[in-house]
Amino acid sequence: MVRFVRDFREDSKLALIAVLGPTGAGKSELAMLLARRFQGEIVSCDSVQVYRGLDIGTAKVSVEQQKAIPHHLIDTVDLDCDLSAGAYGRLARTALSQIAHRGKLPVVVGGTGLYLRALLEGLAPAAPRNEQLRKRLARLAERRPNGLHRFLRRVDPQAASRIHPNDRHKLTRAIELSILERQPLTAIHRRPRPALHGFAVLKIGLDPDRTELHSKLNARSLLMFESGLLEETAAALSAGFSPQSKPLQSLGYKQAVAVLHGELSLEEAIRVCQTKTRQYAKRQMTWFRAEPDVHWLSGFGTDEAIQQAVVLLTTEFLTRIGKHGKCEPVLHPSTGRWLPK
Repeated sequence: MVRFVRDFREDSKLALIAVLGPTGAGKSELAMLLARRFQGEIVSCDSVQVYRGLDIGTAKVSVEQQKAIPHHLIDTVDLDCDLSAGAYGRLARTALSQIAHRGKLPVVVGGTGLYLRALLEGLAPAAPRNEQLRKRLARLAERRPNGLHRFLRRVDPQAASRIHPNDRHKLTRAIELSILERQPLTAIHRRPRPALHGFAVLKIGLDPDRTELHSKLNARSLLMFESGLLEETAAALSAGFSPQSKPLQSLGYKQAVAVLHGELSLEEAIRVCQTKTRQYAKRQMTWFRAEPDVHWLSGFGTDEAIQQAVVLLTTEFLTRIGKHGKCEPVLHPSTGRWLPK
């Protein structure tokens, strides 16, 4: 089933497709289909795939697939770089400009909602990182595991309600900004933002059946460990990267670090990873449901019916804005008629 949004932003000049949804929903497969069909290039919107050396736990597309279809913002920074949403937004906008200059269709795909917001809507101007303050907050977190969340609840209850108590990176940034800016993060986010200009955006959201999604996520978590996640994590640690670095605190890698340090058995790590991944998918959907103007499709990106619906929707979008001009005629899945270029 497709839930349509009627109005496109037709006053823009160039077409942009954004594929969003929870982890495991088949976003990458759908994005590659669109890129092949409409002469596109893919811009990853994933906060972990952007790091070099983390392939198994991030479900990156293969090197062969990346050669067949140009991908951007995959394997971009080293593990010791804490790439902020603002920095991602700037890199992604540069990539969009380059893709459009080549006359190709940008297809943004990923499940990191804040990164997508930074790209499309921009983020409110805010103070840069303060390493001394961050060290003080890190010491607080070590002494009191829930100290950061309790602190944020006192200074900004609304922001604290949106951030998981175990998400140290987001908590640290929220508190850091509240202290440096001398106002709550919630107030900072209300500042004017530099939105993306020059593009008409079609947002396609995947909303698969929850039971099927959970089954896929459980199987994928198990497969990651069977496919060498521990070895990949050990290689990163041996290269000198901190286990507390942002990418090594992400799903799968955090549990792998715990196994390597003797804090969890392999079986426990797999169970924790499966549980955390299901919870993460739920949080992603909560975030994306608040995203405006999304065309939601009830299914996986690998489903043939979903793919046909998306091709039709994209063709209509490109025809309507009349700017891209590179889409090929496709067969209407219901009437059997060819749609015009």
